[in-house]
Amino acid sequence: MTTPTSSPSPNEPGERPLDGAVVAVAGAAGPAGRAAVLRLAEAGATVVASDADPVRLAEAVDAARYAHGGASVTGETVDLLDLGAARAWADRTEKEFGRVDGLVHLVGGWRGSKTFADAPLADWDTLHNLLIRTAQHTSLAFHDALLRSGKGRYVLISAAGASKPTAGNAAYAAAKAAAEAWTLALADSFRKLGGEGGPSAAAAILVVKALVHDAMRAERPNAKFAGFTDVKELAEAITGLWDRPAQEVNGTRQWLTPKP
Repeated sequence: MTTPTSSPSPNEPGERPLDGAVVAVAGAAGPAGRAAVLRLAEAGATVVASDADPVRLAEAVDAARYAHGGASVTGETVDLLDLGAARAWADRTEKEFGRVDGLVHLVGGWRGSKTFADAPLADWDTLHNLLIRTAQHTSLAFHDALLRSGKGRYVLISAAGASKPTAGNAAYAAAKAAAEAWTLALADSFRKLGGEGGPSAAAAILVVKALVHDAMRAERPNAKFAGFTDVKELAEAITGLWDRPAQEVNGTRQWLTPKP
């Protein structure tokens, strides 16, 4: 892992909105992760990216550095299915950079079937690990650091299907719903620990129908992708969560697509 030569400094008037902030991104090598890393770096954050694929992660980090000259973006391969590894990542990040102001959970995956009766339960095992276990481990690992930040944000990306499951999407919808419930419990922890002054950290859920990016449009130029959220729009919404007070953000489900 590459470490910047200096720690971020506190915000000063006229600086970019996230100057001085340190944001960790889990699942940074996919299209949504790349867009988020780029946008957070553009906003001035020091971005600490992780992914299970070291080659794709290195490409994502290099792309962000190239797009934003002087951006502080580092990459580290972390096994988020190992709670100890997740805790070590959180501790290492706070020690190296002095603070952690955000954890963006972009670890994704999808499994589906033609009918409900055909759904293989092995799909649940896969999605449980990808969508739920990684959310549990990152939230537990970063909980205290986000509280210490004074402006911490935990961001989960969910799907509209969690609110209206379909027969062929049972495992996926159930996993997303479970991850949402876990994140809302994290939000309640932030609320309770904030006391009468309100929470200093926030856990929020951004809900999409599905995501689309430039490569998908190039592959299917005639497709409309109705209701899909562009990964750049998602990245903008993620970055915007620091624009409002924690009390307004904490425990919210923010829809980036029409509700079903």
